[in-house]
Amino acid sequence: QDFNRLRALCLSQGLLFEDATFPAHVSSIGPNLLPEDKLRQIQWKRPTELLRNPYLIIDGVSRFDIIQGEIGDCWMLAALGSLTLQKQFLGNVLPKDQGFQDNYAGIFHFRFWQYGDWVDVVIDDKLPFLNGRYLSVQPRTSNEFWPSLLEKAYAKLRGSYQNLHGGYLSDALVDLTGGVQMQFSLKDPPLDLEEILKAADKSQCLMGCSTSAQVRRNIELRNGIVQGHAYTVTGAVKIRYKNCWKHIIRIWNPWGHGEWKGPWSDDSPQWDHVEPEFREALLRNKDDGEFWMSCENFQEQFSWVYICNNTP
Repeated sequence: QDFNRLRALCLSQGLLFEDATFPAHVSSIGPNLLPEDKLRQIQWKRPTELLRNPYLIIDGVSRFDIIQGEIGDCWMLAALGSLTLQKQFLGNVLPKDQGFQDNYAGIFHFRFWQYGDWVDVVIDDKLPFLNGRYLSVQPRTSNEFWPSLLEKAYAKLRGSYQNLHGGYLSDALVDLTGGVQMQFSLKDPPLDLEEILKAADKSQCLMGCSTSAQVRRNIELRNGIVQGHAYTVTGAVKIRYKNCWKHIIRIWNPWGHGEWKGPWSDDSPQWDHVEPEFREALLRNKDDGEFWMSCENFQEQFSWVYICNNTP
């Protein structure tokens, strides 16, 4: 589908685009994502029906714009969270030639890397709601819609929203960059893992990590870590702590809340022994899903770490 041609056609006819190839219909959700009675209750609404002043992007693109919805696509949202930190990749995925203000015709497009090529995915802006709540990712700012629309385009690429329910973070990292990804098992990590993460952070790599699902997915442990879940690695630094150096890692949960409660978490006493200027630069004491932890705890709590960049 040619985005510019379709938009021009809709504008000339005074119509809002309706995508026949990924319609506002149960077939786009998938038959097994929800019980049948709930599938029948799904309503599709455009942002312009929900609000008077929707925007695609407000004040730039950030991981904190994202709150995972009912669909188990943490693997994709963790990769997306990492993408927001690496602006050099963002323009490929999120074209700037669209919005709700100029030339709005209910049509948007996003790009993903598939089999050696950037594929342009065109969608209409009808989003699925169940009992008045977003079925898909919900924006933290009520009138900012880039996360919901990008997720819809990825669902279309994959065939349905149901096909986003469970997947591999490694796949999503490549789909968003066209890059090369590598992964390390944290059960048998490389000896220089701390240096690898620090170098990857400095080299502007996309990074993510995941916990194992030994029993059931999405079980939150008492320490705040969720089992069978994907997270974004958003930083890795070496910091002066008491009289020595400490490697700490910053991680973000696509739920947009739910954080580690152990050493180096937002309220932990470890921060009292860090020089105030570093503490202020590094610590955001908010329930936004992002937290720091030591490299040792990271290896204990997580199973895999993923690193992706456009060159090996």
